[in-house]
Amino acid sequence: MEVEPIGTIHTPYKTVLECPRQGAGTDTVGEVEVFREFEEGLTDVEGFSHLILLCWLDRSDGYKLMVRTPWDARPHGVFATRSPHRPNPIGLSIVRLLERMDNVLKVRGLDLVDGTPLIDIKPFVPAFDGVDDVKIGWLEGRIGR
Repeated sequence: MEVEPIGTIHTPYKTVLECPRQGAGTDTVGEVEVFREFEEGLTDVEGFSHLILLCWLDRSDGYKLMVRTPWDARPHGVFATRSPHRPNPIGLSIVRLLERMDNVLKVRGLDLVDGTPLIDIKPFVPAFDGVDDVKIGWLEGRIGR
């Protein structure tokens, strides 16, 4: 399997410690630079208010199958968390699209380190991506909805 970056994420965060834990609720504005050879793939993206960014968390330093999170002192399986330290360090961020300038997307809600490799972009579509009757497991009562 090969995964090649299609672009680079630009944010004010220079280190992992500077990043917010989640993008939701942050007003951080940054840029998604799509490499020129993929620019045509952005055709019609301006019609969407939100985008799903898939990134390679290249600064992740390995993984453990059981992790502790800021929301609970008890360890949980890595696949029941949003930990960036995963066997395949793929990050997912849902951002608001503010503007497109050729191959650059100005977005709000980033929680990624500057220079993070972008591996895909998908439009957020509530009819496809929203679900009813959601359960949030061990996070129930620990975070707002």
